[in-house]
Formats: sequence, structure tokens, C-alpha cells
Amino acid sequence: MKSNRLRPWLRVVAGGESLISSAGAVLLVQTARVTGLDRLLGKGLTPWRLPGAVHDPGKIVLDLAVAVALGGDCAADIALVRAQPGLFGPVASDPTVSRLVARLAEDAEQAQAAIRAARAAARERVWQQTGPPVQTKQPATLSGQAGQVVLDLDATLVTAHSDKETAAPTWKGGFGFHPLLGFVDHGDGGTGEPVAELLRPGNAGSNTAADHVLVLKQALAQVPEHLRQPDTRGRVAVLVRTDAAGATHEFTRHVADTGMEFSVGAYLHHFDIEAVLRRVPKKGAWTPAYDADSKPRDGAWVAEVTDLADLTAWPKGTRLILRKERPHPGAQLRFTDVDGLRVTGLLTNTSSEQLANLELRHRRHARVEDRIRAAKDTGLRNLPFHRHAQNQIWLQITALAQELLAWTQRLALTGEHRLAEPKRLRLRIFSVAGRLVRTSRRHLLKITNGWPWTAAILTAHNRLTALAAA
Repeated sequence: MKSNRLRPWLRVVAGGESLISSAGAVLLVQTARVTGLDRLLGKGLTPWRLPGAVHDPGKIVLDLAVAVALGGDCAADIALVRAQPGLFGPVASDPTVSRLVARLAEDAEQAQAAIRAARAAARERVWQQTGPPVQTKQPATLSGQAGQVVLDLDATLVTAHSDKETAAPTWKGGFGFHPLLGFVDHGDGGTGEPVAELLRPGNAGSNTAADHVLVLKQALAQVPEHLRQPDTRGRVAVLVRTDAAGATHEFTRHVADTGMEFSVGAYLHHFDIEAVLRRVPKKGAWTPAYDADSKPRDGAWVAEVTDLADLTAWPKGTRLILRKERPHPGAQLRFTDVDGLRVTGLLTNTSSEQLANLELRHRRHARVEDRIRAAKDTGLRNLPFHRHAQNQIWLQITALAQELLAWTQRLALTGEHRLAEPKRLRLRIFSVAGRLVRTSRRHLLKITNGWPWTAAILTAHNRLTALAAA
């Protein structure tokens, strides 16, 4: 068989009006409308609209977010959106976009506050339509929810390939930034969504309590108010998870004083861990740990050593839980490991639940690494501007892009696409080609039946249409 029959040589010509190369991105546009994000951004950014301006600042910021959601990593990538006015409407030119970002950066704190307010209002509407992403079994609070909103805080390194304002050497020997981020975890049945972003120099400390407190306050402001109201005992149905960077007296005390629960990694060198382990009873203290399916895991055990360690400097009710396990082949033991077993710990103020459940709940904090990886695939890998304030605005745009993806998944997508990462959504859903057809009464976007995921796109469109009509 001749090879040209398997992959024929095609003659490429220009032509074919009304063709759309990113037809699936209509779902992002519809999500912005259903959530009211387009109107909220337009209203919130009105103070930055110049007299006689053609383009609305809210529309420009939303167009940038859509471009980033489609894979863009700099402001110039808005050209992808501008090239398809039939789908995205009129889009501002590159100079107009740059001037807007510069104006927003002149009053970065107010601009960020306006964007965050729009995000919070849109998020509340999404959670009203889909139900709040609460987890774990807890007594119902005054808000009526029988679970907790889980906030995961973590930092990451963003490399700067040129000398940018506030960029600095990092603890890993690189150069760039060290932003601290916050996400709402959707649990096993979903992904997550960003709720806080703090741009910091590359040499910012990992365990700076003031930064963690600030990011937590930003994250809580994104949670609908009725979900963060204390019950009659002063408890707030929010769980805050961090790695050991959040294991500071000041931060955990702030979380506890607010009425929330915390689950943070423990620096075992803060305690005389060797003496503690010697005092742990050999029988009955260690119980099997759970795997990801909540089943006993072979070669891993957990024990509570709260009464064996000095926790007087920590918030009242703090518990220290240890986990020991056989290290995987090739792993190097640390000085806190004993008897050839790797020992790790966590601090929490949760007063109930089995030890294995608490330890498994904390290990699920690792899902924040998936959120950060997706964020870096959605504009966070590169901070494109020189000025720090402009990159703060860019951080808000990347958060908007991540939220558009997450909300589209929660509101419209089902099955494997409900859990898919941005790359898969772009390849299967957003990049499908289509044709705009205009009749006397309506506009149609036609997608080929031959695309394997056309049914998923149509189902998502129909769900968003129903929500818009509700």
C-alpha cells in the first residue's frame, strides 16, 4: 500500500468564511454569562474606563482570561480571541490591552479588590447552582451544611528569565518569584478552584506566618458568607490544610481563634521526637493507616502522641499524630526516622474522627500540587510583565482563567471531562473547529459529527443554556 493513501498530501488554500478554530471555547463564554462574571467584571472595573473608550475594561480582562484558559501565557496571546469576533465579539488591540493593564497596576490594590469581588460574587452563584464543594462528615452548622469547605494553601516557584521587579534568587538556586496560593478542594469528585494569590519575591520565606494569614483572609473572603458563619459554639465549617510551612504558632492560633480547623504538617525537629517515640507503648498505640480508598494500608501505621509531646505553645486542643511506614525502594532516611521506618507527623485541632481518617485527610492536601500544576499550565508558568504591580494583575487574570475552566467543569461537563486537566480540555473540547451560520432569526455554531467529543460539547452547551434560562 502506498504511503500517500495513509497520509495524503493536501493542497492548502485560503478561504472558507465563518470558520471558527476554537469553537468549543463557546462554553467558556457561556459560563461567564451564566455566572454573571462578565457583568460583574464590567461593573467592578468601571472606574478604570476612560471617557469615550470603545472597549469595556471588564470585557478586556475577561478576554485575556479566556485567552489564557485556551493556553495563552502572555497578553499578546489575546490575538487568538481577537481573530474570532463571531465567537468572542470585538476584542481590544494589543496597545489597548497594555494600557489597561498599566492603568490597573497604577492602583493595583483597588483593582485587585474589584476583580476579587467579581470573582466572589460569581463563585457564590456557581455554588448555588451546583451545591457548595463541602467535604468530610460533620454535624450540620447554622448554614445547614453537613460538611466543611476545605482550603489548601501552598507556595510554588515561578522562574523569571529576565530581571523583573521584585524577582530574587530562590531557595532552590533559581531566580524568580515565590507566590503563595490558596485553593478550594472539590474532593474526589472534582478538581478545585483558586481563591487567593499573593505574589512574593523568590527569596520570600516558606513559613512566613503573616503571609499565610493574609492569604487565608483572602481565601475566606471568596467563600460565600453563609458558609463561613460560626455556629452556636463558635465553630466555622472550614478546614485549612497546609504542609509544614504552615506549622507556626501564629498561623495555627489565627485559624483556631477564627473557629476553623487546621491540619498542617509537623516539623518533627520542633519536638524531641526520639524521646517521644521511645515512650510510645509498643502494643495498641499504632493502628493501620489507610490508603487512598480508606482501606488499611500494608506497611503503614498511625499513632497519637499528643500526651507525650510538649504542645503548650500551640493552640488549645492541638493534637500531634505520627505516621510511620516502610520507605519506598531507594528512599533515603532522615535523622527523625527510626528503626528503618519513615516517620512523619501532622498537627490538627480536630477533636473527633479516627486517627487513620485524620491522617488520610491530611495526605489529601497533596491534591494542591495538581491545582498548582494546572495553574502553571494556565498562565502561571510565566509572569510576562516587568513591573511587580502589573504581574499582580496578571495573577488575577490567571485565577480568572482557572475559574472559568473549573466552573465550566462543575456546571456543564460530565464524566472524565469533569476531572480533566486543562491540557485535555483544550485538545478535546475547546480546539474543535466549527462554522458560524447566520439566519434571519438566529446564529448557529455547527460542529462536525465526526469529532469524537461532539456529544460532550453539545451536552455541556445544553446544560449551560438551561441554566441561563432558569
